Amino acid sequence: MREGYRWEYYTLLFNEENYKFMFAALKEAELAFDEDEVPIGAVVVYNNRIIGKGYNQVEKLKDPTAHAEILALTAAANHLKEKVLSECDLYVTVEPCLMCIGAISLAKIHNLYFSTYEPKSGSCGSIYNIPDENKLNHKVNVYTGIYENESKQLMQQYFQKKRKEIQG
Repeated sequence: MREGYRWEYYTLLFNEENYKFMFAALKEAELAFDEDEVPIGAVVVYNNRIIGKGYNQVEKLKDPTAHAEILALTAAANHLKEKVLSECDLYVTVEPCLMCIGAISLAKIHNLYFSTYEPKSGSCGSIYNIPDENKLNHKVNVYTGIYENESKQLMQQYFQKKRKEIQG
């Protein structure tokens, strides 16, 4: 646990495994940062093992759907040779967008953990709250707050860097 983190509150909600898997997602986000992509990372966990991981590669692949969550879900589905991932959990560093929460719902992910809210495109409470939509045929459990500060800082660093590049 990093010093200064509000562990007292979160240890009531999360266990060591949750932190381990979110840390792995954070490492994926750092890969995105290093490749000048929006720093979001994701891992899919099945039976306490990571079976799929991904980080944003929209610019690299010139693909608007190459979000961390989509790439991690695809890797997990390929690993299990199944499209339904109902016994899997997804850890992602930033609140999923509308496209990604749709894919998460279609994959029937059991638990979704995300670090920090995304006020401009988040669809799990920020702009929309898709997981609470009663019309969906699958209800994903959503948890937030693991490594919130670290994920938020990484996003802030990325966008500060981008603003400096634009300003010249």
